[in-house]
Amino acid sequence: MIHPMLDKAAALIREGRLVAFPTETVYGLGANALDPDAVRRIFEAKGRPSSSPLIVHVSSVAMARALAAEWPEQAEILAARHWPGPLTLVLPKQPQIPAEVTAGLPTVGLRMPAHPLALALIEAAGCPIAAPSANRFTELSPTTAEHVRRSLGSAVDLILDGGSTPVGIESTVLALTPRPLLLRPGMIGQDEIEALIGPVATFSSPIAGAHPAPGLHARHYSPRTPLILVRNGLLPAAGRGAYLKEGEAMPSEPAAYAAALYSTLHRLDEEGYDWIAVEEPPETPAWTGIRDRLRRAATP
Repeated sequence: MIHPMLDKAAALIREGRLVAFPTETVYGLGANALDPDAVRRIFEAKGRPSSSPLIVHVSSVAMARALAAEWPEQAEILAARHWPGPLTLVLPKQPQIPAEVTAGLPTVGLRMPAHPLALALIEAAGCPIAAPSANRFTELSPTTAEHVRRSLGSAVDLILDGGSTPVGIESTVLALTPRPLLLRPGMIGQDEIEALIGPVATFSSPIAGAHPAPGLHARHYSPRTPLILVRNGLLPAAGRGAYLKEGEAMPSEPAAYAAALYSTLHRLDEEGYDWIAVEEPPETPAWTGIRDRLRRAATP
């Protein structure tokens, strides 16, 4: 067996309960995506507004196709290259996906995670699993089971501990409805996507009402300690703080930086600093997802 608690976790999902589980990006707070009552429990546990849709995790392309009202050639190409992996595709939904999952929108975000425990849980449960990050809304995303325990405590029925998540930040989200639109950057870059399907627009409109994808709030992914983005090492004059810069306190390579980011911020959050200063990463495509997370995490 891949995990001693897998069968129990799958049974809880089928019963409409909440299970936290690892993906390659962050830990997710999962429920049966086809059960509206179970999905509502996710929002209650996180304190998440109903205007922020959930990503539905699948264990195969066939499962994804069954949940999408349309499956264009672009989806086929991207899934063949990047699934399992940290890419969410937003497509028109089939009626069996409850409105609670999609914030009432006619589209659904679908992803096949690249983590053996996540895939095994979906298979064992026998249903797609809706899962945002397993933390309180707008707080730091969890990359270990202990992060989940600290954030959600008894609000989750079971935590499947699969160790640290290797990618470390949330998935890239791309809408195909029908014009390709990058809603949230991640570690699969826009350039990689365009190499496969051609030009991709970037989402930049103000948000009113239901969001087309998760992670679009102005403030998100935030530690309790004020996080300040700085340039050229210009640190706050007052207080006691920590300073993170790529190549020094943080890795210089984007994938390694992303994998370390949230775990580092979780650790510093426990140190009682007055501030955490983060040197703005390079303005290059490989760093776009990381820059997005840091901008949203920064104190206004």
